Amino acid sequence: MTVRRVEAREDIAIMSGYHSPQVDVEVRLNTNESPLAPPAGFVDAVASAARDIQWHRYPDRLASELRTRLADLHGVEPSQVFVANGSNEVLQTLTLAYGGPGRSVAVFEPTYAMHSQIARVAGSEVIQGARGEDLSLDLGEVGSVVSTARPSITYLCSPNNPTGMVETPETVKTVLEMVADIGGLLVVDEAYGQFAPWSALELISEDTPLVVTRTFSKTWSMAAARLGYLIGPSWLVAELDKVVLPYHLDSLKQAAGLAALDFVGDMENRVSILNEERGRLDVALHELPCELWPSSANFILFRPLNKDADTVWKELVERSVLVRNCSGWPGLEGCLRVTIGTTQEDDRFLAALREILV
Repeated sequence: MTVRRVEAREDIAIMSGYHSPQVDVEVRLNTNESPLAPPAGFVDAVASAARDIQWHRYPDRLASELRTRLADLHGVEPSQVFVANGSNEVLQTLTLAYGGPGRSVAVFEPTYAMHSQIARVAGSEVIQGARGEDLSLDLGEVGSVVSTARPSITYLCSPNNPTGMVETPETVKTVLEMVADIGGLLVVDEAYGQFAPWSALELISEDTPLVVTRTFSKTWSMAAARLGYLIGPSWLVAELDKVVLPYHLDSLKQAAGLAALDFVGDMENRVSILNEERGRLDVALHELPCELWPSSANFILFRPLNKDADTVWKELVERSVLVRNCSGWPGLEGCLRVTIGTTQEDDRFLAALREILV
């Protein structure tokens, strides 16, 4: 029998997936995970919850209890909360509901690659605006893109990945007005929002076309769980519930999210520890031949000035230290990104980088 391959969609066939290199090293600082494990009490609570799950029954389709707890945390109604398998599934569901064929999605590069990737997979046209030379958001460029392309979805990432730069309240309000004027939706991706000095959550209302996405992966030390959510108008959340697959959020994941919400203080303490460590790492990197960008996230973007990024990345790996090579990303020639680790991990990184650059 002759085996015949079924061809994928032409636009899918030419895509490359989103991948982070998985290299066996002693110090892994490339994927913006928390270097701190969750508290033992959280792990015990999840284990206990697992024993109580009715495994032969489907999970609560609406994740009602988890939505209620998240609503209480953020001072909104449960109907304004949507929960999914990581913030990437949140973004995918948004795109299925508000993007797709015949619609466009606007991003401003460099930014989180999955915004464009998900939009293209859903059949949306991706409109790429450019950030300024200093990698900050150019409001003139945003205005031009929004008024010309009239995107159904406009993305801001704040703090931006991979630059770490946070948008001001005035900037977000200005972009929101632009987007609202053309009948579009503004999505502020706050995967690193807990590290930042302010949140666009304060702008959420029932009559505003704005959503804010969050994840448990970073500050909650729960990257393994793949749990994320958004806060937005209830009418938008109702549309997402039509699009998402039934029973998409399993019972154990819902239980893990509920358990985490009993440890808000621990999460906030981890944020404080990592912000302080970020400051120490920033000072140390400024003492080396590197260009840096101001970060309000749990990572720092830097550009070695006396060696090319590919060489530095390889020499760090040779010293069993892994960072993210961003030099092939739009507007980031020669750049690397380092996740904030523990003091010991960051010391290993700095010692290796000094050997390479000095």
